[in-house]
Amino acid sequence: MQIQSAFAAGMQGLQRASAGITEEAVNINRQTQQNRSIEQTAAAQATAEPAAAATTSPAPVDINQSLLRLEQQQLQGQANVRSLRTADEMLGSIIDVRV
Repeated sequence: MQIQSAFAAGMQGLQRASAGITEEAVNINRQTQQNRSIEQTAAAQATAEPAAAATTSPAPVDINQSLLRLEQQQLQGQANVRSLRTADEMLGSIIDVRV
């Protein structure tokens, strides 16, 4: 059984958090664009047919879940940075070298 070093585990977690942040940022951008498109379509329908626009316009996309996942990824990244710092300090203490 092979055990990962603290540095490798911290770096791997930091890379996963970075990828998650990128993914959620793309999702938020996509959802914002969809909401903007829905608002523009609804505004165009409201000026053309005021009575029909209220009943046929789709609901805006909720971005709260993506924002929540973005915050979670940020916290995971911060936790992995702390583990990297701790591993660095421990290694410095073990070999009695501090930079």
